[in-house]
Amino acid sequence: MLVITLLALLGFHSAAAAQDQSVTTLLTRLETREELKPLKTVVVARDGETIAEKGYRGHTPSESTNIKSASKSIVSALVGIAIDKGLLDGPEQKIAPLLKEDLPSQADPRINDITIGNLLSMQAGLGRMSGPNYGRWVSSRNWVRFALAQPFDDEPGGRMLYSTASTHLLSAILTKVGGKPTLALAREWLDPVEGFRIGAWERDPQGIYLGGNQMAMSARSLLAFGELYRNRGRTADGRQVVPADWVELSWRPRTASRFTGDGYGYGWFTRRIGDEDVYYAWGYGGQMLYIVPSLNLTVVMTSDESGPSARNGYRDALHGVLAEIISTAKAD
Repeated sequence: MLVITLLALLGFHSAAAAQDQSVTTLLTRLETREELKPLKTVVVARDGETIAEKGYRGHTPSESTNIKSASKSIVSALVGIAIDKGLLDGPEQKIAPLLKEDLPSQADPRINDITIGNLLSMQAGLGRMSGPNYGRWVSSRNWVRFALAQPFDDEPGGRMLYSTASTHLLSAILTKVGGKPTLALAREWLDPVEGFRIGAWERDPQGIYLGGNQMAMSARSLLAFGELYRNRGRTADGRQVVPADWVELSWRPRTASRFTGDGYGYGWFTRRIGDEDVYYAWGYGGQMLYIVPSLNLTVVMTSDESGPSARNGYRDALHGVLAEIISTAKAD
């Protein structure tokens, strides 16, 4: 019986090793694909172990890159931790009392209905400060006041209006209730996560860190954060850093992108890729963090952040790469 068990284990490890080599071969072949020219790095982990990683055109998984809006998922994690610490009441807490010093003097009464959850799910209703409006927003003297002064394009809790201003308001709230800059809170609260590190991070004129954009991090660091969520908020040594129920709440779709139909929760998109449920963070240019719970997979892809990834089909090409990785990981 012992011999049979050992043979079975050897066979399992041999099959796993073959799959790992197949993933490595796949990543190597990506370099020749014209549609993937902006790709900088790919890192693939299974069951918490990196099984393949590759840098392209001189880039490496350890170098710092601007993860753009993939940082919104990190801001969401900080909100969940703040709730767990009792610094915030929960997703239904209204934001107006927390930001009363920056509210417009003649505010639309609906501003009193916006909740923490509305900001996380991009359902605040305020005019978007992303896309064509981003430049004038970050050129303003006070980003928080400028965002709160925007006219309503929908009711709070209505359709998804993707706006980096929403997560910046969350950064302002975290700074206030935490008594420290958001970067200091992130470094303190996520310190138990081995390999996680935030480098440079832009701030607004008042010194508030830009919630949801302009955050520097390596692909390996982003993978460490993804592993935290794959493990339902626990570190590899079993420490609960993000509440497990917050991970579930964050992945539960509350609205959907009008461009892709992908569901959106609290800072996370959800989509079926490779016949599996996938939760992903996405940043401009193609900064991707994918989690495939059914296969214990976490995948990071970083790209040249100077160009778009949605309207030119590049993001969909990255989804396609993930589908290939999933297919390879599922092969017998």
